Amino acid sequence: MSLLSVIVPCLNEEESVPLFYDEYLKVDPVLKERGVETEFIFVDDGSTDGTVDAVRALKDKDERVHLVSFSRNFGKESALYAGLQNSRGDLVVFMDADLQDPPSLLPEMLDGIDEGFDSVATRRVNRKGEPPIRSLFARAFYRLMRRISNVEMMDGARDYRLMSRQMVNAILEMSEYNRFTKGIFGWIGFKTKWLEYENVNRVAGETKWSFWKLVRYSIEGITAFSTAPLTISSVVGLFFFAFAFIMIVFIIVRKLIFGDPVSGWPSLVCIILFISGVQFFCTGILGQYLAKTYMEVKNRPIYIKNEKNCF
Repeated sequence: MSLLSVIVPCLNEEESVPLFYDEYLKVDPVLKERGVETEFIFVDDGSTDGTVDAVRALKDKDERVHLVSFSRNFGKESALYAGLQNSRGDLVVFMDADLQDPPSLLPEMLDGIDEGFDSVATRRVNRKGEPPIRSLFARAFYRLMRRISNVEMMDGARDYRLMSRQMVNAILEMSEYNRFTKGIFGWIGFKTKWLEYENVNRVAGETKWSFWKLVRYSIEGITAFSTAPLTISSVVGLFFFAFAFIMIVFIIVRKLIFGDPVSGWPSLVCIILFISGVQFFCTGILGQYLAKTYMEVKNRPIYIKNEKNCF
């Protein structure tokens, strides 16, 4: 028998947890027929509702259920990493408690592992039910990442992914503080099969990802797996240096040959403000990378457990 570790990050998912468990039980007999036993690892990311109690209720009737509870909200990336650290399975899968990752896909995902793939990942073929502006920026982000980084970034990719123990161990070796799991998947390599499915809305509760949280998350991804912004800021600086040099030569020549006075104070102020803005923008890009380095060298733990709630 193989052991499958099901990692479920939770943030205020009191209503979703029992619904997820009941839905998973529908596919559990099929997995057992294929020689796959399951352990559940619910990772409570500092929930303020009854999520921990909901998981405890499941533990009372199913000893396969385990809980890793954080002392506060550390973010989904930390929850995924904690789940991997506490998993024991030959196979590991990430699944959201809100049932946007259908358990019914697991048998097909196992087929991919049997075919020799190291992981089977999922992607949505549409974004029905998602605000149009959010979908627009999400697609733009994936297009940008494919251009400026050297990692595979599939549009519509979910964290819902079945992985071999070899791949899990490779991810655990990347113990960086600033984590972007979608980029890590692509960076470590391994043979991956992609499954497509229609978007599924949450079964209960509300999304924890606001538009601005997604913007911050995208910045994390860009700075974690690409140095292109630094290159762009250098190119912009070189361009303005060359442009300024040409204009200085032009003004000097015009004054010496034609005797034209140097005028245009308002336009000069606008140019100074514009270039200053570009300089601050480029300095901000540098600051982002410096901030990431600062957080890494502190060597703080990725998460802290609330031991009294863990079992």
